[in-house]
Amino acid sequence: MDGIVFAVVLVAALLHATWNGFVKNHNDKTVAVTGIVLGHAPLSLLAILYFPAPSTDSYIFIIISIFIHQGYQWFLLRSYQVGDLTKVYPIARGTGPLITTFISILFLGVVLDKFVIFSILLLCFGIFLLGANNYKQSNLNEIKYPLITGIFIGSYSLIDGYGARISESAISFMSWSFLINALIFPFVLGIIGEKKVLQRVYNEGKKIFIYGVTLSYASYALVVWAFTKAPIPVVTSLRETSILLSIFIGYFLLKEKMNLLKISSIVIILIGVIGIKLF
Repeated sequence: MDGIVFAVVLVAALLHATWNGFVKNHNDKTVAVTGIVLGHAPLSLLAILYFPAPSTDSYIFIIISIFIHQGYQWFLLRSYQVGDLTKVYPIARGTGPLITTFISILFLGVVLDKFVIFSILLLCFGIFLLGANNYKQSNLNEIKYPLITGIFIGSYSLIDGYGARISESAISFMSWSFLINALIFPFVLGIIGEKKVLQRVYNEGKKIFIYGVTLSYASYALVVWAFTKAPIPVVTSLRETSILLSIFIGYFLLKEKMNLLKISSIVIILIGVIGIKLF
């Protein structure tokens, strides 16, 4: 894998881990998720005004991307509502790369080196291992919702990746998707019973909104650019090293405890990352 693309994806993972750390500690997950989504709107609008418009061939991908992101956000929110983050997050983030890898190989004709495939599987196993202590105490919803969330992660990665490639303007493509998604999501929440979402974000989620404007938007912009330069399954897998960086943030900044399971997961994920880079 090209060194520049590799470094860019790791920076994206760091940004992703940083804003997720703030979301993790927010009491109202509806406010947190909505604040991030709404925070995408300002820079998306600026990017639309600055960058060339995406090609007409990519319009269908933008539309599909919006629908998939709506599903992803709702199931992510439900995952946070029914289960502890330490249970649901590894399932969701570990499932996404598996979906992109299997669909790419089985249905899209993507050819990956067998060592790269093994490295991706190893990385995903390391992510799943993080929640191993909690899975035996989980109910069905704590497995079902994050698993569906992971399917949406894999799906939007493929759609956004291929859409960005044919759009001739990856940032503009992403920004149109993000802007329309941000405009729609509060209404979707209202339909499913969430009350006064915008007011709650204004009262309780100003900081989260800022993280959406900056960290979250920048993180995914780097990923979408990388989709145009490297195989989508590889980029998606490397992006999930954000969970590894979250462990380091938790240990060094939040003073969370380190145990043997976390250390084992770190080693396995790092071996997977090294394998992806080398092969």
